[in-house]
Amino acid sequence: MNYFPIEYIEPVFRPPSEARSLILQVTNGCSYNACTFCEMYQESQKKFKPKPISEIEKDLRSVAKQMPGMQRFFLADGDAMTLSIRRLKEILEKINQYFPNLERVTAYCLPRNLKKKTIEELTELRKLGLTMVYVGCESGDDKVLECVQKGETFETSKDALLKLKAAGIKSSVMILNGLGGRKFSEQHAINSAKLMNETQPEFVSTLVVSFPMGEERFRTGFDGDYEPLSQEELFKEIQTLVSTFELDNTVFRSDHASNYLVLKGTLGEDKQAMLNKIDQALNKPGSIPLRQEWQRGL
Repeated sequence: MNYFPIEYIEPVFRPPSEARSLILQVTNGCSYNACTFCEMYQESQKKFKPKPISEIEKDLRSVAKQMPGMQRFFLADGDAMTLSIRRLKEILEKINQYFPNLERVTAYCLPRNLKKKTIEELTELRKLGLTMVYVGCESGDDKVLECVQKGETFETSKDALLKLKAAGIKSSVMILNGLGGRKFSEQHAINSAKLMNETQPEFVSTLVVSFPMGEERFRTGFDGDYEPLSQEELFKEIQTLVSTFELDNTVFRSDHASNYLVLKGTLGEDKQAMLNKIDQALNKPGSIPLRQEWQRGL
């Protein structure tokens, strides 16, 4: 007997900070699904498809019956923000109907999801409870973005982040440590930092790029010229990233399970403390705890 109020098309993913949220699957898979570094939605059952509003409301009724005190919702799968403003408003209105004490709604977001959405439309979503989105920028370097077939550029990511800020929706931006390999490591770090400096998101986090299913698909975009970074090189890349940041009040985290070195703080006030910790990891091995390989994962 299934006691959980929702049946999912698995696998289902969420950001670490959404541990207290109810995952509401409003789409299946990712509408783009071409990024060569991403293995999240490659299974046949994860082909992109919006979930009918009637089924979403059925899920909400079930949750309201068994878990009436829910206040936080995460809209899954990886691309909920690709839905039209009309459908997103309808979903948010239904959530508010069944959960009048709603605290917040969040979702993953690709920059391209916002291209045809206006600031006024996004403001409407924010007023209905969409307070933050997790934006997978991955890099601010156009060459790296091209190599991994992201379908975005520095400018398209910048436009999306500034549009969210103008609408009052917080951004939690993801940057992938090691994404450009040895050849593009420095420019990946510097241009990613520049993207953050020009947009000043509320949150920035780093994950280490990893390939549980192998690197063959990923390597195609580099024409065979990809060399993964060693642990030391990953630390040097994040050192360049942090040192290039010029952020006023951004919460920074590298505490995802893929990271060897955990960094937490607010930039810029904690910038020097973070750089000191990175320097310690680089120059005083064993003096600072690092995640072991068996402790790491997606």
